[in-house]
Amino acid sequence: MVNSNQRFGRRGEDKAAQFLESLGWVILARNWTCSEGEVDIVAHDPDADALVVVEVKTRSGIGYGSPLETITFAKVLRLRQLAAIYARLKGGRTRLLRVDAIGIVWPPGGQCELVHARGIEEL
Repeated sequence: MVNSNQRFGRRGEDKAAQFLESLGWVILARNWTCSEGEVDIVAHDPDADALVVVEVKTRSGIGYGSPLETITFAKVLRLRQLAAIYARLKGGRTRLLRVDAIGIVWPPGGQCELVHARGIEEL
């Protein structure tokens, strides 16, 4: 059974995937899992020829800070590891592996605001 928080998170992931596709990116996988963890979105950024794992954080407000502030250094390292695992398992040749994040603030009854942070593993 899916609870309301999971539905809200899924709605944010749907919005993030639509946004990435509008940039001309190809979505390769959603909610991809392996024994090491889970990735919200795996995509190919054709402009950079990069395999990108994207962490999506959706919040209804900023009372506890921006959604992107919730991504820890440990989470970024894990996402980088998952990007390498995905690339190794799925093959394909890209110039780089990258970790991005999308933060979405979507208040009840309001418009969503989306922020795309590229290359967060370099922070």
